[in-house]
Amino acid sequence: MADARLDEQLNRLLVGTGAAPVDNPLRALAALAGEMVALKDGLAALVRKLDVDEIRYKGGAGEQIRAEVILYERALERTGQLLVNIARLNIDDRLAAIEERQADAVITAIEVALASVGVRGEEAIEAKKIAARHLRSVS
Repeated sequence: MADARLDEQLNRLLVGTGAAPVDNPLRALAALAGEMVALKDGLAALVRKLDVDEIRYKGGAGEQIRAEVILYERALERTGQLLVNIARLNIDDRLAAIEERQADAVITAIEVALASVGVRGEEAIEAKKIAARHLRSVS
């Protein structure tokens, strides 16, 4: 019963957010890393604009550190952790392997299609070159 209510609450929370299923977690993780680096860089720019005496200020509870500095520090730490995790997972190698398998599948499909309609020899070679040029132009 409690699980069903929790599921219902989560579904209501996600409705309208545009959240879609992640079909390629490696690409999603790489995109997240890009966003984290961009956030870190943006916060670094904000912190660089502060004068040395603006890093801290005195408030009702004593001396405080500006939120920009704290957020930048967190972004540094979390971006570093994410990049270390990505390096441990060999994401670049995995993505390259996936793309290679996809390319092999496309090449095989082209070869099968050409053979099935009787295109062989020089015509088949020329057709593959044309397909390769087209695929490079759209990638």
